[in-house]
Amino acid sequence: MSQPSPPKAAAVVDIHTHMYPPSYVSMLRSRTEIPLVRTFPASPEDPRLILLSSEVPLLLEAESNPARSNQIIPGRPLTRHYSSLAQKIHFMDTHKIAISVLSLANPWLDFLSPAEAPLVAKETNTSFSDMCASHPGRLYFFGTLPLTAPTSEIQSCIDNLSRTPYCRGVILGTSGLGSGLDDPNLLPIFSALAEKNLTIFLHPHYGLPNQVYGPRQAEYGHVLPLALGFPMETTIAVTRMFLAGVFDSIPTLQIILAHSGGTLPFLAGRIESCIAHDGHLFSRQQQKTGGEKRRTLWEVLNTQIYLDAVVYSDVGVQAAVAASSGGERGGGGGGLERLMFGTDHPFFPPLGTDEQGEWESVSLNAQAVGRALGEGTEAAEKVMGGNAIRVLRLVGE
Repeated sequence: MSQPSPPKAAAVVDIHTHMYPPSYVSMLRSRTEIPLVRTFPASPEDPRLILLSSEVPLLLEAESNPARSNQIIPGRPLTRHYSSLAQKIHFMDTHKIAISVLSLANPWLDFLSPAEAPLVAKETNTSFSDMCASHPGRLYFFGTLPLTAPTSEIQSCIDNLSRTPYCRGVILGTSGLGSGLDDPNLLPIFSALAEKNLTIFLHPHYGLPNQVYGPRQAEYGHVLPLALGFPMETTIAVTRMFLAGVFDSIPTLQIILAHSGGTLPFLAGRIESCIAHDGHLFSRQQQKTGGEKRRTLWEVLNTQIYLDAVVYSDVGVQAAVAASSGGERGGGGGGLERLMFGTDHPFFPPLGTDEQGEWESVSLNAQAVGRALGEGTEAAEKVMGGNAIRVLRLVGE
């Protein structure tokens, strides 16, 4: 059998696409606290996926008042798009996606006990590896780590993933080992990932405290936590990593940020100004380096951070490219090499139309790249697939 050859540069690669393997869904069905899967009397054939803390009030109301459950159904429909490999391939074919890099969707294994997490991680990673093996050249994956387990178990999982042919990194949430990504106890984990050349795909889940959305949040659906809470969560998490010196400690660490880095491209300049004018930080930096010039957030964005293109507008794409270039206007300095296309499938499905057809959420991202960089240009082709092929070492059929 001949070896697969590198795909053409124009191939579309989706680096932000999720699945819940069937075993993971079964686990969610057995749970009594979020995350969980539930059905309600009004629609017993329509299981609902309930992930966010903002959904808990509706869940409690639906469970306490079954007669009204058809009016206040929480969560989102758990369709075949969430766990069916055949459906994923159909989605790829429909949108002319040559390669997808699969990952478990939030909240990963953050909610599991230390005893449970390693086994579920092994089952999940094996499921993804088997999926990839059944479609060689079309599928790769980001593995899942049992971060609630002892460090030895996490290190063992990293070693196993590094030997798995289709694994190209790991997906992480912002809680880390429970105290955030600036936790010093995470440094050995980050070091091991960098050493094994496993890229981190950083994805939000926890958002902001529910009270910031106000007493009328239930009227606004998922808009506030998803549109605002998720991006701010990512921005805060990465800024904490930067302030803690994680990137300086592990200069080979490579991270892809979901949703184009949240608000980081827009706020990086403000973050830098606040750091530069903070007397406490200035004194600490002087003591630490003896006056040596510090690395800026712009430099880290240009050397250790990649952004996905799940931002839905040409303005967002342009900001992501400029930020990744070190803040240079026009997106020079390598910014075009650091942005990668994604769909966020199976989230954001079309409403009121056939889910087997084209999804507007996917078209919005693809059109944004075309408008920002020029349809069919070399720059657009890099973002739509070429960068992912190079960075994640992908080969096609």
